[in-house]
Amino acid sequence: MGDGNVISKFGNLKAFLGIVAGAGASYGIYKLVSGTSFKKNKSITSESSVPKVTHGSISSQPGSLLAKVSELDVVRAGGSKAVDFVQSSDMVFKSPGSLEPQHLKMLLSLLQTTPSPSDRVQILITLGNTAAFTVNQDLIHEFGGIHIIAGFLSDPVPEVRVQTLNALNNLSLNLRNQEELKVYVVKVLELIEMSPVNSDLQIAALRLLTNLSVTDKHHHMLRGSITLLLSLLVVSNHLLQIQVLKVLVNLSSNPEMMDDIVQAQAPASVVLLFDVRTSSTVLLRLLTFAGNLKAWRPSAQVAEALRRRQDCLYRVLLDDSSQLHSRLIQLLSHPDGELRAQVAWVLS
Repeated sequence: MGDGNVISKFGNLKAFLGIVAGAGASYGIYKLVSGTSFKKNKSITSESSVPKVTHGSISSQPGSLLAKVSELDVVRAGGSKAVDFVQSSDMVFKSPGSLEPQHLKMLLSLLQTTPSPSDRVQILITLGNTAAFTVNQDLIHEFGGIHIIAGFLSDPVPEVRVQTLNALNNLSLNLRNQEELKVYVVKVLELIEMSPVNSDLQIAALRLLTNLSVTDKHHHMLRGSITLLLSLLVVSNHLLQIQVLKVLVNLSSNPEMMDDIVQAQAPASVVLLFDVRTSSTVLLRLLTFAGNLKAWRPSAQVAEALRRRQDCLYRVLLDDSSQLHSRLIQLLSHPDGELRAQVAWVLS
């Protein structure tokens, strides 16, 4: 069955999905800190996401393709302290009624031809959930699906962009796919900057960046994003703070990134997050980030040059004038034993 005549063959999207199922298968602080918009210019964390089904114009009846694929769970690897590393090889492979290759081809073809935003959302959810499994990650790659899906990062409908990011996120669990996905890093950063703070768009985009920063290979592409991430850290809720910190922890585990990190402009209020009132899940990752920074040892000449830069992260967290040390001492009395141990590690 050719891809080109999918719509004419089945008449409409609902008919197609029924047949397949029957076959069994912007915020102010960053602007003030940076003064410009983002342009081109080891503690490891990784993410998987399987979004819930949102009901659009496509039927999601029990036993249908969408019902089979959309309700799947991805097994996430838990980490000790602030380590959450999930590779595709660690995921439980459990076929959702085994979508066949032609079904994925049809979905990709329909994604490009349907005029309905709600239909695009549903197709992206289905593709994203199938992409939670290694065999489908490979098939979508072979069919050119990564670039097809990524084309909807610029869709005018926010929910379409969210589900595009979710699908790309699961595809990024495959290291081969990351080679194709790296070309979209700048676009993903632009989405983070331009989207409302704490929005689903920001969270989905940061999850994708988390996976792309699991290895050192693509860290250089995020050199210009440090100020953006630090600015988000002080204005967002704890859910977004966790996503931001996962990326920062990954980057700070790479010694070659340290110069860029410590020189980045940073809000002075970053140090205020080291507080007993901060969520423990945020604090653990924040302490891992701080520990990575403190392990860096600049020369006396470099340290002196950084001290002259009033607004850089070095002055905020690492300089002798920083409040960080006194705040860490206070955290030694935190009721969470794991957190106290992390504080002691940073102070050592």
